[in-house]
Amino acid sequence: MAKEKTSSYSKDDITVLEGLEPVRKRPGMYIGTTSSAGLHHLVWEIVDNSVDEALAGFCTKIKVTVHADNSVSVEDNGRGIPVDIYPKKKIPTLEVVLTILHAGGKFDNSAYKVSGGLHGVGVSVVNALSKRMIAEVKRDGKIYQMEFKRGKTTQKMKEIGKTKSTGTTITFWPDDTIFETTTYNFDTLRDRLQETAFLNKNLKIVLTDERELIPRVVEYQYAGGIIDFVKYLNDEKTVLTGLSKPIYIEGSSEPDAPASQMGEVEVAMQWNTEFNDRTLSFANDIYTEEGGMHLEGFRTALTKAVNDYGTRQGILKEKDPKLTGDDIREGLTAVISVKLPDPQFEGQTKAKLGSSYMRTLTNKIVSSGLAEYLEEHPNQAKEILKKATQAAKGRLAARKAREATRRKGLLESASLPGKLADCSVKDPEMTELFIVEGDSAGGSAKMARDRSIQAVLPLRGKILNVERVQAHRALSSDTITSLITAIGTGVGEEFSLEKARYHKIVIMTDADVDGSHIRILLLTFFYRYMKPMIDAGYIYVAQPPLYQIKAKGKKHGKYIYTDEELAVEAKQFEDSSKYTVQRYKGLGEMDPEQLWSTTMEPKNRILLKVTIDDAMAADRAVADLMGNQVEKRKDFIQTHAKDVRFLDI
Repeated sequence: MAKEKTSSYSKDDITVLEGLEPVRKRPGMYIGTTSSAGLHHLVWEIVDNSVDEALAGFCTKIKVTVHADNSVSVEDNGRGIPVDIYPKKKIPTLEVVLTILHAGGKFDNSAYKVSGGLHGVGVSVVNALSKRMIAEVKRDGKIYQMEFKRGKTTQKMKEIGKTKSTGTTITFWPDDTIFETTTYNFDTLRDRLQETAFLNKNLKIVLTDERELIPRVVEYQYAGGIIDFVKYLNDEKTVLTGLSKPIYIEGSSEPDAPASQMGEVEVAMQWNTEFNDRTLSFANDIYTEEGGMHLEGFRTALTKAVNDYGTRQGILKEKDPKLTGDDIREGLTAVISVKLPDPQFEGQTKAKLGSSYMRTLTNKIVSSGLAEYLEEHPNQAKEILKKATQAAKGRLAARKAREATRRKGLLESASLPGKLADCSVKDPEMTELFIVEGDSAGGSAKMARDRSIQAVLPLRGKILNVERVQAHRALSSDTITSLITAIGTGVGEEFSLEKARYHKIVIMTDADVDGSHIRILLLTFFYRYMKPMIDAGYIYVAQPPLYQIKAKGKKHGKYIYTDEELAVEAKQFEDSSKYTVQRYKGLGEMDPEQLWSTTMEPKNRILLKVTIDDAMAADRAVADLMGNQVEKRKDFIQTHAKDVRFLDI
């Protein structure tokens, strides 16, 4: 789809649907949450508007600045939001866009042929949820400015200077009466903005953090676009022989296709020697976490193209079963980016693309492009097929392991793992499973628990790091098999959230290095094999006390959960001779009564719910920190070594 620059962007391109006040009453409806994720969403909404200008062909640079007071400025060199009087409202168009919920240039496709900010709620929502906002527009040789407070105009639009450039700068201060935190995380901003730069070839994005003594500045601009994205995702991984350059396929709809069927497709992909599939899909620069039609089209085309080539070349025999999509995607890193004029998403969160014609278009473009690539690169094609056939052998072994697990799970509690101390209540909404390390902690937990609703599963040693092994090895592990059987959901193709035997899975490990390691290994397992459990909010981490502080001569003391809390409590004594501190390194150091009152008793305990705010960042973190390559872990350790206060070796 050719990007046709349309200079027309005026009051006539702005459509008003209605209202703004509901945003402050129910912010979650518009930004998902008022937590840190919602706070950062404000920046994404403004940046997305600037990216829309880039997609339209009018913006080449976006600057994001976090100021010392945690306000944020987003500046672009696009056309500038229109400032002339909007006829229906008799106020400047700029004010309409910033103060009326459903107002924007994205509804009739005349000003924007392609847009991520579909619903026209972005900048007005940010205004509503900011205690202050300043909008500055460079347009028609002049500089205009307006100010707002919690969505309402406090300073009418005024001309403040002359200019030869164009663009829009939005500066906003998030409302601390709405958000749980108003402190931005630099890493979160950096990762998202870098992704945006990858997805928009040659677009320059600059992030500046003025909260440090010496401002921190990063700049991103990628001439290769998503090709560079795939190289970045595969950085320091071992790619298949001959595939150092990612496969790149692009195409668009026919020129005479109706407007409702127009679209562009870009795909970059590269295989490595590891076992996980990392396929990221985007629609108009929006990360579609749950995939959708473009992802379905890609996967169908990929599976067919590889199988067809293998059969034609005699690499795959006619009598042999076809390679599955999972076989072919083992070790694949891919980025799919589609652009379309009127994307249909499932829900305001835009997590899944519903525009059905994009499945056909993506399938057609990828099928043709990949078939051509495989024919022209026979050596690389053989490597891809070799990797896929090895994966198929592993899949058959994994199926046998799953079937064994499933057979165990079909029986009643008599066949549940021998170490499992189950609870008497069978309603999963009421029950909890505590996963503990070793028989010592398991014994204390079994004695401490509420037998009616709390089950305990002791693990024998550390579980496998599933990030480093194929599925059949992971599923052949007795420890992992016991875990899967106890939970009841199954894994892989047989996974069913509805079959979960408990709606609270609590990881309860020692407060030492070994305990932390086991906790990370378990979280890696849940992320790779039971991620819907995390998404549903079923996975928790227990927080046992780190210390008990007691006055000399007293039988009972106070349990302390943080070092900061310990320092505060210690100050209440005149000197260190007046009190004692016990450090709990292991759950086995507590008697059952202590373990119950501090860590398991619902009224007193502290549980951390495991959530994933950014699926892409989480996936990268798991792959980098738990995978086979050591360099990423080395870099992480070197970066964060200064933050370590207590080293347990």
